Amino acid sequence: MVEVYLDNSATTKPMEEVVEIMVRALRDFYGNPSSLHRKGVEVEKLVKNARKQVAKALGVKDEEIIFTSGGTESNNLAILGAVEGNKRKGNRIITSRIEHPSVLNVFQHLETKGYEVIYLDVDEVGRVDLRQLKDHICDDTLLISLMHVNNEVGTIQPIEEIGRLLQHMKMKPIFHVDAIQSFGKVKFDPNKLGIDLVSVSGHKIHGPKGIGALYIRKGLKIAPIVFGGNQETGIRSGTENIPGILGLGVAAVHAFQHLSEHIRHMRFLRDRFLHRVKKEIDHIKINGLEGEGSAPHILNISFIGAKGEVLLHSLEQDGIYVSTGSACSSKKNVHSHVLKAMGLKNEEIEGAIRFSFAYHNTAEEIDFAVDRLKKHVADLRRIMMR
Repeated sequence: MVEVYLDNSATTKPMEEVVEIMVRALRDFYGNPSSLHRKGVEVEKLVKNARKQVAKALGVKDEEIIFTSGGTESNNLAILGAVEGNKRKGNRIITSRIEHPSVLNVFQHLETKGYEVIYLDVDEVGRVDLRQLKDHICDDTLLISLMHVNNEVGTIQPIEEIGRLLQHMKMKPIFHVDAIQSFGKVKFDPNKLGIDLVSVSGHKIHGPKGIGALYIRKGLKIAPIVFGGNQETGIRSGTENIPGILGLGVAAVHAFQHLSEHIRHMRFLRDRFLHRVKKEIDHIKINGLEGEGSAPHILNISFIGAKGEVLLHSLEQDGIYVSTGSACSSKKNVHSHVLKAMGLKNEEIEGAIRFSFAYHNTAEEIDFAVDRLKKHVADLRRIMMR
């Protein structure tokens, strides 16, 4: 059976080079980097090199990178660590209504601890309300946490404008950016944008699962949320995941050596898919932006009159893999909080499918997927009309 994997926002297929270095790490580089003997020192050097690879990809200093167990921990550490380490800055913290659960759930937890939480609204394409943000920032604002690229609809948030706004403030809030969907997909420079904390994840860029990283601007105080043997400068204790760290390093190098090429190819695939769907399937709604302002790899479309989950499984029978939204909440019987915040009607939310592309997808795969999509949408609509 043909396999067309279009769920790359949920996770990506690891590169062969990533698999190879991880296998080698398990087989040969099994020393503990905290050990003083040769096997430990050998692994410590490899970890330092991987840190350098991730730092170079982000355009930051090596010592500003902390390895974590993935995007969720990076977001938790950024938010909880910043709040706990900088309590005197204030009591107000700001995020948006369309964040990933690894951010929203932390803010809801902090709300129970007495912090004043502001949830910014978004417009019909999923972009945060900048005027509302300006209205809510005050001298008591401790932290602002926003995602760069929305994981469900691909809208790019105005991070640059927000960074400029904050840099001119006398009492600048800490600025955290969840870049899990933009790292390796959208060009950005944390230093130029005035970002203090950046979360990234390995398995979104053809690296391994169970590994991530957090950029922490030098000089920013972050309290640890995991305690132990003082690994990662004491901010994230625990014996390092060596296969994961080395795999992330290799994936980061590949992603950023070929970033412009990958962006062009993913944009080509997205545009090809969108053009054909708009031309050949009626009663659809594009959720988010179609061109400028949208990430090159994510496309969210509502097929009115067809249930998204049923359509997903119909496509799966043809070897085409897509999703109905975030992988972290897709198994829960709830409507997408992102699409709700964007003001979509229930029937539009129920018919929504996310297609997400990667550099290894081909035009032939796109055409096959659209051909089968047309048939399944028509079949499901006929059934619904009975």
